[in-house]
Amino acid sequence: MIVRKRITQDIESALKRGRIVALLGPRQCGKTTLARHFAKPGSLQYFDLEDPVDDVKLAQPKNTLSGLKGTVVIDEVQRQPELFPILRVLADRKPLPAKFLILGSASPDLIKQSSESLAGRIERIVIGGFSLNEVGRGFRDKLWLRGGLARSFLAKTNEESFIWRKEYIQSFVERDLPAHGISMPPLTILRYWTMLAHYHGQIFNASEIARSLSISEMTVKRYLDILSGVFMVRQLRPWYANIKKRQVKSPKIYFYDTGLLHFLLGIKNMEQLFSHPKHGASWEGFVIEEVIRSVEPDEVYFWSTHQGAEIDLVFVKNGRKYGVEVKRSDAPALTPSLKIALNDLKLEHIIVIYPGKQRYSLDKKITVVPFESISDYFSKCW
Repeated sequence: MIVRKRITQDIESALKRGRIVALLGPRQCGKTTLARHFAKPGSLQYFDLEDPVDDVKLAQPKNTLSGLKGTVVIDEVQRQPELFPILRVLADRKPLPAKFLILGSASPDLIKQSSESLAGRIERIVIGGFSLNEVGRGFRDKLWLRGGLARSFLAKTNEESFIWRKEYIQSFVERDLPAHGISMPPLTILRYWTMLAHYHGQIFNASEIARSLSISEMTVKRYLDILSGVFMVRQLRPWYANIKKRQVKSPKIYFYDTGLLHFLLGIKNMEQLFSHPKHGASWEGFVIEEVIRSVEPDEVYFWSTHQGAEIDLVFVKNGRKYGVEVKRSDAPALTPSLKIALNDLKLEHIIVIYPGKQRYSLDKKITVVPFESISDYFSKCW
């Protein structure tokens, strides 16, 4: 059992502050397990809308929910969008007998419905799979290889993990993505997703994929937005600085979960990962996701110019701008690109993250930090 103390505390705090909390994330990321801390499956306070019995219970939602007290959990709430207006009415009662924790499998429709029907009444918490803090530093490579989805990470062997990810992606391609508006045949969807895997850590080129699949660029971009909406792929937008250099304006893409990325690339073990051409890009995306989880920034970007200056991550926290550069080398050194980014973007500090053990300075505003220490390092920054 892996304890996710920080997320549990975030949910508890949100329930104290507000009336409705939405816990969003991809399937199998642990939402239901977390919700069990607040209401037990099978109890009067817990409803799973993938369970036909619970689905029938909420056929008359106002009658069923109005008499409940405490914390009420509704899992897979996007399956009944008509619930949102009812939740608004129930959340406005005075005194308030019950609060609601609603779970959704990263549905863009859920986010849209909650924004429209529950504006001012709902707080959203987005989660992913396990983080390094949750599994322990000794499991870094296992987390990197298998990703953080619970059943993939906890599988007895790498082979079992790989097979589970195969079934997960197959189900996603056949059921979830068509429901969200991707109308291509399953094999074409899988091909599109595999092509995206080869763009991991790179500037997205919609025209290239459009030519390969014989579809329009607009369709390619719309499908990418859908995959972003269900928390499969992160689109990292470029930071536009008011400088004379020509800057890249297309997004970089990263898979949220490196385990799914590695399945699509055919990587089954660490030996294959280390020898794969996407090895460096995979590490970069893995580190970037861990940084974003540790920092919880207000905004995230990357920065790149056509002259070659770039930095992997630019984030804003408490009104201040920082840079992160990810390296796979044993001893990162000061580069012209780091100096240019520091000066042109007016960064408070640049953190260079690498897989080594020692922390050291390259400049008064540039620090090299071991990957396994990033949570400790950032916790002392603000």
